Amino acid sequence: MRVSSLFSASMMLALAGCMSLAPQEEAPAVVSQMPQAFPVAEVEGDYRPVAWWQGFQDPVLDGLVDRALDANLDIAQAVARAQRASAQARVARAGLLPGLEASAGSNYSDTPVAGGAFANFPGAPTRITNENYTLGLAASYEIDLFSRVRNDLGAARADAVAAEQDLRAVRLATAAEVISAYFDIVDARFQIATTLQSVDVLSERADRTEDRYLRGLAQSFELYQVREQLRSLEASLPQREVALSNAEGRLAVLLAEYPEGLSVSLDRPLLPQLVFDPVPAGLPADLLAQRPDVAASWQRLEAARLRIGARRAERFPALRLSSSTGTQGANPGAAFDVGQNWLLSLASNLVAPIFDGGRISANVAAARATYDEAAAAYGNAVLGAYREATVAIDAYEEQRQRYRLIAAQAEEARATLDLQARRYRSGVGDYTGYLDALRSYLQVESSLSSAGRDVALARLGVHRALGGDWFSQTEEDMSE
Repeated sequence: MRVSSLFSASMMLALAGCMSLAPQEEAPAVVSQMPQAFPVAEVEGDYRPVAWWQGFQDPVLDGLVDRALDANLDIAQAVARAQRASAQARVARAGLLPGLEASAGSNYSDTPVAGGAFANFPGAPTRITNENYTLGLAASYEIDLFSRVRNDLGAARADAVAAEQDLRAVRLATAAEVISAYFDIVDARFQIATTLQSVDVLSERADRTEDRYLRGLAQSFELYQVREQLRSLEASLPQREVALSNAEGRLAVLLAEYPEGLSVSLDRPLLPQLVFDPVPAGLPADLLAQRPDVAASWQRLEAARLRIGARRAERFPALRLSSSTGTQGANPGAAFDVGQNWLLSLASNLVAPIFDGGRISANVAAARATYDEAAAAYGNAVLGAYREATVAIDAYEEQRQRYRLIAAQAEEARATLDLQARRYRSGVGDYTGYLDALRSYLQVESSLSSAGRDVALARLGVHRALGGDWFSQTEEDMSE
């Protein structure tokens, strides 16, 4: 009857409790004031995070990205952090479950009687020996009256989700850096090739100018000018070689390799296709919540909110239940005689803090300050993400226009070169004019290559800012 009364009272307290003292979810004001959509675009569209780098249609690039996602050491660190956060969440979850311990013990004592109260009795033994063997199970459980354990568990789970989002962010950044280094390599190779061609053209042009100068058909100023242009172009070659080496080194680090190991992957023509698709209009600005850094910031805000509730709960009583059962006997056999030598103990304790030197209040204040810090960080993350997205979209549109202009210039340069070639073959024009047209064409092609790289990197910036890829609604309708 006493046992029944004890646990009935405990369950009544448990059912009356289990309330959370965490504050309500509330986004910072700067987040709620965010515009509904990005201002720049040409066609309607939505958002979808996919393997967007495959849009460049380059199997070499796809392979490099896949290798980096498997081998990159920054990703390996992020994976370990996510695993640690997940393990810590499992540790926090253990507080919701009863604890159960098994025990087995033995005790032997041999003590003298001399000097004791019964030492002078006739026939009293000179020594007393005692043996005791026990087997037992002990269970303990704290009823989470004010959701302290649940709030700590929720905070740990939010931290684990934030760590997973951090991992996504590192994977996104790694893929982006691989693509950036790859396009730098492609452009650097093209710049070196066109520079070497231009050096050959200028060398021939300088030889012809010198011949004309020696025959009195050209002034010294013209000869010096051509030679100066040749020396300047030759001096640019080491810089372009350094740029190529630097890009290959960056790529090697991302792949967790040494640059010498890249030769197998890169010793072939590199032909990524440029993508000029416009960014769709109507992309909702709140899709930034799918950016891993923004999502991670929100989860950390949620963890800080729940920890306020957990620290507040420490001010209130805690109800702890415990029980133990087992056997004991004077010998090992008696310890296993459950029918005769069993024992049972049940207890409940209601423990409430009275004086703790301000520790609980200080912990609540610290948790609140951590929450305020996380709220400011989340607002900053959203503001920064929105700025990055709008700037990236603008930059992509500008680079697309710039590429179109340089491409038109390249067409004109090509037409001029073809004209000079026909004039020279027909005997109307001279070879010097053809060489000048060829050099101009190579210069424009060099600029077009850099413009193509800039378009790719600008699109890459949009992918990073949006956390993945987008697709037009018309394309989605056709796929359905």
